[in-house]
Amino acid sequence: MTTLPLRLRSQAAGLPRDARDTLFLLIVIALVLLPQLPSLPMWTSAMVGAVLVWRGRLAWQSAPLPGRRWRVGMLLVALAATWLSHRTLIGREAGVTLVVVLLALKMLELRARRDAFVVFFLSFFVMLTSFFQSQSLMTAVLMLAALMGLLTALVNAHMPVGRPPLAQSARIAAFMTLVGAPVMLALFLFFPRLAPLWGTPNEGMTGRSGLSSTMRVGTIAQLALDDGIAARVRFDGNEPPPRTALYFRGPVLARFDGVEWTSAQPWERGLPLLRTRGAPVDYEITLEPSNRPWLLALDAMRDAPALPEGLRALPSGDLQWSTNRPIGDLLRYRGQSHLDFTSGPVRRAGVPGFMLSLPAGSNPRTAELARQLQAQTGGSTPALVDAVLQRLRTGGYVYTLEPGLYGAQTADEFWFDRKAGFCEHIASSFVILMRAAGVPARIVTGFQGGEINSVDGYWTLRNSDAHAWAEVWEEGKGWWRVDPTAAVSPGRVGQFQRLAPPPGFFAGAIGAMSPTLIQHARALWEAVNNAWNQRVLNYTQSRQLDLLKAFGMDSPSPADLARVLLLALVAASLGGAIWAWRERRRTDPWLRLLARARNRLGRAGVAAPAGSPPRRLAELAAARHGNAAGPVRDWLLRLEAQRYARDPSEGLAVLRRDFRRLRWPG
Repeated sequence: MTTLPLRLRSQAAGLPRDARDTLFLLIVIALVLLPQLPSLPMWTSAMVGAVLVWRGRLAWQSAPLPGRRWRVGMLLVALAATWLSHRTLIGREAGVTLVVVLLALKMLELRARRDAFVVFFLSFFVMLTSFFQSQSLMTAVLMLAALMGLLTALVNAHMPVGRPPLAQSARIAAFMTLVGAPVMLALFLFFPRLAPLWGTPNEGMTGRSGLSSTMRVGTIAQLALDDGIAARVRFDGNEPPPRTALYFRGPVLARFDGVEWTSAQPWERGLPLLRTRGAPVDYEITLEPSNRPWLLALDAMRDAPALPEGLRALPSGDLQWSTNRPIGDLLRYRGQSHLDFTSGPVRRAGVPGFMLSLPAGSNPRTAELARQLQAQTGGSTPALVDAVLQRLRTGGYVYTLEPGLYGAQTADEFWFDRKAGFCEHIASSFVILMRAAGVPARIVTGFQGGEINSVDGYWTLRNSDAHAWAEVWEEGKGWWRVDPTAAVSPGRVGQFQRLAPPPGFFAGAIGAMSPTLIQHARALWEAVNNAWNQRVLNYTQSRQLDLLKAFGMDSPSPADLARVLLLALVAASLGGAIWAWRERRRTDPWLRLLARARNRLGRAGVAAPAGSPPRRLAELAAARHGNAAGPVRDWLLRLEAQRYARDPSEGLAVLRRDFRRLRWPG
């Protein structure tokens, strides 16, 4: 078993150059396509993988390529499958699918350098389309590695003589990338940003936040298993608000059909009626793409946040903020919120009737309990709320991810049978009970809590922080928050104790050795990702103009950006032209090394004409000094082999090093 890798390595070393280069290019193409796999139809991934493996086997065995009928047949199959998957052959998703398949099929007719160049530039285009799906740091790292691989293959294709090592081509590609980095940086800093990436929102994004305009009991519990990041928050000042006050508001659900809660909008579009106490909190939110229109806001935000061009913040009377289109890209905005507030009308006439409605015959035992509690509390809303919360504290109710499958009468089952549930079970049962007692109530979904990243200081909201709480209405006061989950599990709100599934074997083993290692590693990785988001993905036109202000421009405009970019490109072009002119004037490095050897032999008494090749110099040295010139003679023959041999075994760097170590005769 241990000899298999060695045997494969020796076989690879003995492959012809075209087979070696083809196998390397196949590896690079696989790296280019890797970020595309999650968004491609399954048949596409299977077909592309099979074609690449097939082509690799043909290269390894030096077998002939398939005929035209095979390629045409596979192309027709790909077209038909694309039509069945997307119902079109044009458009972004269908176009990316076809380009990926065509790139793989092109490898089946890779016979000449012309075909290789088509593959190179088609690969560059496919690499760009990866950013249609994700602009994350991981995607950028993968694409940088793919770029280096493609440049290495491109440089190697321009070295037709002999069998140059891939490491030499990689060094040249790295140098080219380094030289081009200033131009890339200038384009990034000064190219005017007139729209989001590619000019369209990221339609391929799914709802990462998990929040929805509808809620069935049990849906939010599924998010507790998702540790993905929904948003990052940076609070102004040194200290964030108290943990118990960190409620980030999302969709408000007020209509109930007995099974599902839905949003009440647009029943009360416009600025909310908000009554606040105390100083506001200033903060900045970086919201992950969700393909949904809701803006998260720390309860409660009075004024609209400033959004990038093309987006408008739309308020509603229930303190929910949304945008005029789904959020398909990373979005950063500032907000100002009040933590101590009431909202909405203070008279019963201003409360819509559906805030009290329940389906006929819904949860009869809960309705009876509501009548009993109402009679005990004398109809006072605060007293009724306190009585219900006291029942949750002392009635044996449990906060759990696995309460079992609820039936149609969810509130009855929660209050009397199961006495177990996640936040949406508890909030839904509480609101149903309050409505049955004649108190207007609604459900608010969003995020509660989060955690601070010890590396960069940002407050991180995860999907597992998704939460549902309640708001009740009181005469003369309006709407105010009640979180019944805090009565069942105070640690959920006060100490951010989250329910989580058991760790896997690998994570459990690492946790057993070092309980904090995984947390520190995750905090570091998320801080790096956040830096990428803030400094690269969120480099907007306003930040470009701020950069020009730092350069001394009082009121810069997009036209100023274009002028600065043009000057930078002209300067880079002049620098490249000067460098190319100097390179043309430089002597061939091989000839320079030969001239150094000729001069050194001249000092040793070996007279040689100026145009003598290495072999002639070796003969003259041997004739003049005999065996003492043996090392010099061998080195000169190696120098000749490096220049003229079909497959040179070493590079000039090795020969330069050995030149310095030679013992010259005389």
